Amino acid sequence: MNEEKKYSRYQRQMVLPGFGKARQDRLLAARVLVVGVGGLGSPALQYLAAAGIGKIGIIDYDFVELSNLQRQTIFSMADLGKSKAVVAKEKINQLNPELAIDAYPEKLTTRNGLDLVSRYDLVLDGTDNFSTRYLINDACVLLGKPFIYGAVLRYEGQVAVFNLPDPKQEETTNYRDLFPAPPSPQTVPNCNEAGVLGVLPGIIGTMQAAEAIKICTGIGKPLLNTMLTFNLLNNSFFSFAITKAAKKNAVYPATPDAFRKFNYEWFCGQHINLPEMTANAFDILRKKEELLVIDVRELGEEPIVQEFSYVQIPLSKWPSAIDDISPDKKIIFFCLSGVRSQRALAMFKERFPMREAYSLHGGIIAWKEQQILSPIKQ
Repeated sequence: MNEEKKYSRYQRQMVLPGFGKARQDRLLAARVLVVGVGGLGSPALQYLAAAGIGKIGIIDYDFVELSNLQRQTIFSMADLGKSKAVVAKEKINQLNPELAIDAYPEKLTTRNGLDLVSRYDLVLDGTDNFSTRYLINDACVLLGKPFIYGAVLRYEGQVAVFNLPDPKQEETTNYRDLFPAPPSPQTVPNCNEAGVLGVLPGIIGTMQAAEAIKICTGIGKPLLNTMLTFNLLNNSFFSFAITKAAKKNAVYPATPDAFRKFNYEWFCGQHINLPEMTANAFDILRKKEELLVIDVRELGEEPIVQEFSYVQIPLSKWPSAIDDISPDKKIIFFCLSGVRSQRALAMFKERFPMREAYSLHGGIIAWKEQQILSPIKQ
């Protein structure tokens, strides 16, 4: 490809005062890891690719569900049931085939976190849970990588840049300076429970992409040591400075070995052992006794289940729907991949700790695969 054609895609930003070819070359040489292809990660990925970030990593272990499409605009109906990371890579390659895209259809953990983060210049957080955010933050602190934070709930969103060196200060802040200790999971609802207007994560995710572009090119002033909040209902912005937390009040894995041993789910209060049932065990059990099987997916989601009887109580109706569940049977919750059924089970066990209930491990996808490998006569 000749140089004129190479840069023609980016002509509109290259003509900006102070941008030019030099800044574009920085983008083409940049490496950005996006964790989570949800409401934040979807728009961020599209604009990073369009701007010409040379190498983009995409990590997400989840699958596309119907309820995602309201805000995760990188996906379509044709993608339901597919790996988010793999589909996102395909879509980004269609948008800009000149880039190097790495898809990791797996969960970011203490086992792979340092290795993955080390391959990139900065990390953009598109997750929706505290345990992964603390994990990202600590990996970035250990490796000296900037961390672009974003979060949304109902009608409000937040953006901040952590662990980016400030030439005017000796130290930079990180996520643990804002939240030295995580809140109780029961006090902070997620979007499934509290809801979110679909355009809001689009706005916040795009702002995160803008921060990444500023950091990679050196233009403008990133949200360094600053939290920016946006209220969609009244179009108000508010920002406040983040200061360094007292070290005696912070809990840090100070070495790579300590990081690998750190239990982030326990640290964030997600340490209750929720019982799961394998697809094979579920098939055996439902032949022996009458179960109450509950599908917590949204109405209309695929794949359709016709092989066994169940009732449908979408997770969006929880926790108010818990009281309607029959108290006299063993309960199995299922969803597409086992993520939402775990959330449903956690809420159910909080209300009824002595009731026998399980989450179907791997969801209906794992169960369908089990039928192909070892079908049981219905």
